[in-house]
Amino acid sequence: VGGGLVGGTLAAMLAAEGLEVAVVDAEDPKTAARPTADGRVSAIALSSKRLLEAAGLWGDLARDAAPIRDIRVAEGHTPFFLHYDSREVGGEPFGYMVENRTLRRAIARRIAGERRIRLLAPVRIQTLDRGAGAVLAVLDRKIGGLARVRGALAVAADGRASRTRRDAGIGVTRRGYDQTAIVCTIRHERPHHFVAHELFQPAGPFAILPMNDHGGHRSAIVWAERPDVAPLMAALDDDAFAREIQRRAGDFLGTIRLDSPRWTYPLSAQFAQRMVAHRLALAGDAAHAMHPVAGQGLNMGLRDVAALAEILGDAKGLGLDLGSAAVLERYGRWRRFDNGLMLAMTDTLVRFFSNDIGPIKAARAIGLSAVNRIA
Repeated sequence: VGGGLVGGTLAAMLAAEGLEVAVVDAEDPKTAARPTADGRVSAIALSSKRLLEAAGLWGDLARDAAPIRDIRVAEGHTPFFLHYDSREVGGEPFGYMVENRTLRRAIARRIAGERRIRLLAPVRIQTLDRGAGAVLAVLDRKIGGLARVRGALAVAADGRASRTRRDAGIGVTRRGYDQTAIVCTIRHERPHHFVAHELFQPAGPFAILPMNDHGGHRSAIVWAERPDVAPLMAALDDDAFAREIQRRAGDFLGTIRLDSPRWTYPLSAQFAQRMVAHRLALAGDAAHAMHPVAGQGLNMGLRDVAALAEILGDAKGLGLDLGSAAVLERYGRWRRFDNGLMLAMTDTLVRFFSNDIGPIKAARAIGLSAVNRIA
């Protein structure tokens, strides 16, 4: 349920495991891949890149993916920073920056070319009956000649506000950050040299993330700001908005100009109280959503994909019922600890770095500088 970045990748991975998959999505894939639909850029960790290769998706992404060769974390514009150099850990990039809409297009092409995947979109599930021996989804209209779909297991990959999770009676723990993210793409005078920058400022982190240049120097901006200030900034004209970015980013990239529309997203974290229920598994934002401070939201969803595909592939090989409690319990145990740990880490980072309290600022600066001296 849900054919976005996590749901679509999961369908591709399950098909690679030899499983038959139906993807039911409320959104038209063509609409979702439009340039105006999603302005976000995702950090794809090296392990996630290998997963996308196994899912048959990376070939369509490689040309547009920008490697992350260095990461620089700084306390605002102070001389205190932490620098990660990929050459010190084997030379492979730490990961890649990929535009969400590029990944959506790759998923759409992969699904269209896979006989084991049936895409039903745009359509909604009217009722989802998770019975003793199977799951039956009744659609709100007939599509592709189908009005209902039967399977061994349902996977909720329908996002933060997952109706599938809610209808299953699975509650969530939520935490707000009193921050709104402003997201856009910029062009700049000087090259970024594939360095990802994160500047911690009082209102929240300000990230400058390298993108594939395609004929000009480009970077993505993820700017966390107070909710009362963010709409005012987002409403500025292009020149004034570029000046605000320049003021926060500094002049190391030279002159900056806006290269995309602007999008705003309220920032919060949430954690489902269970990862599984009877013949149901949660994946991606339906199970966990976190602050973008460490760029790990999509990566954690892709780790759900890797775990679930491995578990269901093993179950298929052993002739087990894919929706049985024993199969799903393994997935729930595996992913709950990992997701909980990452949520706790990102939450701590946001709370420690998003303030202007003197002693804490001093501790941050000393800490960054001290860690940077460690080989």
